Amino acid sequence: MAKSYVYREVVGISTTSIEDAIKNAVAAAGQDSVSWFEVLATRGRVTPEGEYEYQVTVKCGCINK
Repeated sequence: MAKSYVYREVVGISTTSIEDAIKNAVAAAGQDSVSWFEVLATRGRVTPEGEYEYQVTVKCGCINK
């Protein structure tokens, strides 16, 4: 049986780490259907409260069901 994939591009955000931001993006894309992911961009900001916020743009390859 042939498989097909769809791309989902998601921005994940975390105040803990870049890794957590990636995990949040993959979870938002539908973790159970994600076969692979690619980090397209990494950035951050400082919130008005002084917290660091990590943001990553992730392209996920998801099994097309």
